Amino acid sequence: MGTKKNDPQNWRAATRLVRGGTERSHFDETSEALFMTSGYVYSSPEEAEQAFKGNKDRFVYSRYANPTIAMFEKRLALLEGAQYCNATASGMAAVFAALACMLKAGDRIVASRALFGSCHYIITELLPSYGIEGVLVDGTDLDQWGEALSQPANAVFIETPSNPTLEIIDIQAVSDLAHEAGARVVVDNVFATPVLQSPLKLGADIVTYSSTKHIDGQGRAMGGAILSNDEEFANEKLKPFLRNTGPSASPFNAWLQLKGLETLDLRVSKMSSNALYVAQFLEGLNGIQRVIYPGLASHPQFKLAARQMKSGSTLIAFEVPGGRDGAFRFLNGVDIIDISNNLGDSKSLITHPATTTHQRLGEEERARMGISDGLIRLSVGLEDPDDLRKTWKGQYSPFNEWGKDHFQ
Repeated sequence: MGTKKNDPQNWRAATRLVRGGTERSHFDETSEALFMTSGYVYSSPEEAEQAFKGNKDRFVYSRYANPTIAMFEKRLALLEGAQYCNATASGMAAVFAALACMLKAGDRIVASRALFGSCHYIITELLPSYGIEGVLVDGTDLDQWGEALSQPANAVFIETPSNPTLEIIDIQAVSDLAHEAGARVVVDNVFATPVLQSPLKLGADIVTYSSTKHIDGQGRAMGGAILSNDEEFANEKLKPFLRNTGPSASPFNAWLQLKGLETLDLRVSKMSSNALYVAQFLEGLNGIQRVIYPGLASHPQFKLAARQMKSGSTLIAFEVPGGRDGAFRFLNGVDIIDISNNLGDSKSLITHPATTTHQRLGEEERARMGISDGLIRLSVGLEDPDDLRKTWKGQYSPFNEWGKDHFQ
């Protein structure tokens, strides 16, 4: 048989982002329909019985599946190159479900130390309270991975680039070690997005997203997603977990993020270009102690980032002198950029991780993760990069005496 001309599997990424997964109703609408319904009706009790037995393929309850959510899942799966995709209510719901559905008391999970605060809590506190051993390693040190995975494990969890220090982990190398130890590899791909990095092609088994971030891209709606090509994981472990615990996505949020996918490539590409421009500017400023950006040659894993990612991403981390007071002074001096702990928005956002996203970890653990009191995380948006470059005002302006010595 010949290849179908309109088979979505043959489409390029840009076409998949605009048209993938679209299912039109009998009204033949242009825009994808929003199905705000919790339940569905049946023509007879016999039909309902067959539906609940799984003998009839149809929607039965929006906690299980919904037409709008299904379109979002199909489109994201096409982009990721995944056979299975499940949308969730948030990114953390996705991370927890991906791990909890396949782990039990007595199991073992190994994770990179550089994690988002809530992910760190799941690995080091929540899962151990269920009798699951959690082991943290330096994600950039393959010797530590080798030692931790020299004994059996059930799961490996990594963020790359990590939040907020933008560490890059060798997905293929870690996946090879994990599979030898009997573990499935879960990659939180939020910072890279499916546009810049494809973990499943690099050996990972499962990918998670907070679709709240770049996929929505407008700061409007919460959401998450879990993707895989592992049939056993998707159907025997994840599916019953989601159905019976209920971290289901909102149809409205899924519709917003379905529409967000249409412009994801355009936004992430431009935001990454802006981020490189701003990172280069910051690296040249007197008074900035360190700039961390995977697209800069000064990044410790620059070559690995270039091999795994299409660009350096939309996030920058940098350190200023003076610890917490210096960081707050810097943040209070910015203009245009908003102070917010969110990221991936079309608007540039800046935050102080030590007192926000990672404050609960404690000073010692933050230090082990490289999160100093002077570290700042910047999510670069779609503004003109020259306006961002000129954003610092007041005592941080290059036009006053203090700025002449520190920020020029």
